[in-house]
Amino acid sequence: MIQIQQNFNLKTYNTFGFDVTCSHFLACQTADEVQEALVYLKEKGPNYLILGGGSNVLFRNNFDGLVIHPVMDSIQVVREDEEHVWLEAEAGVEWDRFVEFCIDNQWYGLENLSYIPGNVGASPVQNIGAYGVEVKDCIESVKGYFIDDIVPFELDNKACRFAYRQSIFKADLKHKTIITSVVFKLNKKASYNLNYGPVKEEVQKRGAITLQNLRSAIIDIRKSKLPEPDEYGNAGSFFKNPVIANEQFTLLQKQYPTIPGYPMEPSLVKVPAGWLIEQAGWKGKSFGPAAVHNKQALVLINIGGASGDDVMQLAEKIIGEVADKFGITIEPEVNIV
Repeated sequence: MIQIQQNFNLKTYNTFGFDVTCSHFLACQTADEVQEALVYLKEKGPNYLILGGGSNVLFRNNFDGLVIHPVMDSIQVVREDEEHVWLEAEAGVEWDRFVEFCIDNQWYGLENLSYIPGNVGASPVQNIGAYGVEVKDCIESVKGYFIDDIVPFELDNKACRFAYRQSIFKADLKHKTIITSVVFKLNKKASYNLNYGPVKEEVQKRGAITLQNLRSAIIDIRKSKLPEPDEYGNAGSFFKNPVIANEQFTLLQKQYPTIPGYPMEPSLVKVPAGWLIEQAGWKGKSFGPAAVHNKQALVLINIGGASGDDVMQLAEKIIGEVADKFGITIEPEVNIV
């Protein structure tokens, strides 16, 4: 039987540390409780929000509605052969715990995604990625329920329509599903991606190229650039890296010869938003109790007592100045509530 709590404080359920509340809160311990929660929604009809680890959300106000918080956290091998293993992880599994579990078992594919905050259930929604790897590369299927009719679904990789920081769950199925588990296909044979940024150099400092050394290198790189939420409230990378046409990038190179770019498709280039923000003069600058981190301009931080509106006002100033300087509109990666 589900237990709904009223006037629930969400300060420890969002990594910005905003002191906000929701009118109703439900932690679902099992997939059956998720189904019960959806029946409640259908009968009572309140506003609702699916909240995982709270690492990719910005609350502008208190939430007048029901927060559904999946906490089911089992991991199981569903099948395997000589080359691959298929794992089903429930939505409430902490993402980095899952990555560590895979590495401990010598299963390859997710190691570059070490130390990303959040839970497994959120990973396919925005197709999380880091250091040359996206989670779509390892997702076999996504399971859950359609919210309106409470019918279970399982979508294979192709049906999820993954793209850069995008999926069907942020497009046609936005606010229409709740994810209960994800099935991953990982390699048993050694396979590494060391070609992004300083990754190879950091791994080589540790000696042999192993999963454990790669994970250690990724964690140290992330720690050197990103503040811990208990130091400064933040949601990791606040902005998506914009993808622009080759022609626009070529024009920008003439004006800014050092502008970095990463080919995405034959006609598209990904430009680091952090570089754009830094060149616009915002790295390390504050705006009231919100600020841009002094080591990574992609990260907006709560330096003490900031509200969601404070952070959004800062974000809007940055978006405007980057657009004025480069003609590129950067977009928030976080979900704004």
